[in-house]
Amino acid sequence: QVQLVESGGGLVQPGGSLRLSCAASGSTSSINAMGWYRQAPGKERELVARCYSGGCTNYVDRFTISRNNAHNMVYLQMNSLKPEDTAVYYCNAREGRPDSSFHHYWGQGTQVIVSS
Repeated sequence: QVQLVESGGGLVQPGGSLRLSCAASGSTSSINAMGWYRQAPGKERELVARCYSGGCTNYVDRFTISRNNAHNMVYLQMNSLKPEDTAVYYCNAREGRPDSSFHHYWGQGTQVIVSS
């Protein structure tokens, strides 16, 4: 089992910045990827950024994902925030299983509201 705890969300004005954090605990040695998703009202959950063993990929130009050396924490630096970035942001961890299948774990979500 893997537990994920997010922090750092809140209310910010357009053009501002936020830094989200996610800490993984439990059977973290089985994790082979960690990333961030977001879900806005009326929309499907979308991948924002993800780190694999080989590196990280950002899918929003203004956001940057990073991780610690132990690969049990990820961060999301969000700059130049826009109202359309308003969403619940979820931390995600992918667990590799002995049968080569994957299982996804999710944090509780942290609300980001970009508004003046």
